[in-house]
Amino acid sequence: MGRFRTTVQALLAVAASIVTTSAIGVRPGQIKNLVTFGDSYTDVVFVWDGGDPWPVYTSRYAHLDLIPFARSGATCSNNITFRPFPSLFESQLPEYFSQKGSLRLAPQETIYTLWIGTNDVGANALLTGNDDASIVDVSACMVNWVKALYESGARNFLFQNMIPLQTVPMYSPNAYFNRFWAEERNATAWSVFMTELVLSGNAITKLMLEALAPKLPGAHIGLFDSHALFTDMFKRPSLYLNGTVPLNVTGAVNSCVFELHGSSSNCVVISGSAKDSYLWWDELHPSEQANRIVAREMAASIQGKKTRWTTWLS
Repeated sequence: MGRFRTTVQALLAVAASIVTTSAIGVRPGQIKNLVTFGDSYTDVVFVWDGGDPWPVYTSRYAHLDLIPFARSGATCSNNITFRPFPSLFESQLPEYFSQKGSLRLAPQETIYTLWIGTNDVGANALLTGNDDASIVDVSACMVNWVKALYESGARNFLFQNMIPLQTVPMYSPNAYFNRFWAEERNATAWSVFMTELVLSGNAITKLMLEALAPKLPGAHIGLFDSHALFTDMFKRPSLYLNGTVPLNVTGAVNSCVFELHGSSSNCVVISGSAKDSYLWWDELHPSEQANRIVAREMAASIQGKKTRWTTWLS
C-alpha cells in the first residue's frame, strides 16, 4: 500500500508539473471580447448587487466589448436540476449559437466565462434533495460547457468555481427566514452540507478541466478560484471592503427577516457609501464592492497579467 501511494503521488506530481509548465494562458492585449454565461451572479439585466455587475466593471477595466448571456435563476441544465429559469444548456448556449453568425467574434480575440452552480447546489436543488442527480452530474455539465463552445470554434475560456456558499447569510449556521427561504430547516445541517457540496463540486470540476485541457488543441483554459477569493474576503475584509461603517461579512446591505412561511417581513436597506462595507448585497448575492474585486481580478487575468486567483491549465 505504501509503494502504491508513493507511485500515485509521484504521478500526480508529474501531471501537475506538465500542466504548470505548458500553461501559458492568454497574451497581454490579445482579448477584445468578453462573452459571459452563468446565473444571477453574472446577469447584467436583472442585477443583484445594488449597482453595476462584475462583467460591466470588467469590460471597463480591461477595455472589452461585453456580450452577456448569463441569466438569473439559471442552473447548468434543467435536465439535471430543474428550475423554471433560462438554464445554461437549454437556453443560454442555444441563444449564443443562434447569434454566433451575426456576432462575428474572432476566436483568438474572444474569451468566454462561466460562473454557475449556486442554484444547482442550493435550496430546491441538490441541497434539499434530488433523486435523479448528484454533484458529479452538475460538475460534468459545467465542464461540458467548454467542450460545446470549443466545438463551435471558441478557444479561450475562464471558468469561475463556486464561492464558499456556507458563508452567505442564506446558508450560514445562523441563517434566518428570508426572501429566498422562509420555511423550517436545520441551518447548521444546511451549512455543513453546503460546505461539502461546494468543495466536492469545485474539486471535481478542477480534475475534469485538467483532464480536458490537453485534449483541446489551441485552447487556453483558465480556472478562476472564486472560492479562494471569497474566502479571503470573508476572513480579511479590510483588504477588500472600503465603506464608511464597520466592515460586515455576515450581514447584508439589503436584508429581510421573514416570519415563518413568509407571512410578513422586516427589511433594512443600507444606503450611500456604507454599502461598500458589506460583503453581501442580500442573503444570497455578493455586494457591488465584492463584485468590483471580482471584476478587477478577472480583468487582470483576461489582460494576461499574473493574479493569484487564476491558474491557466493550457
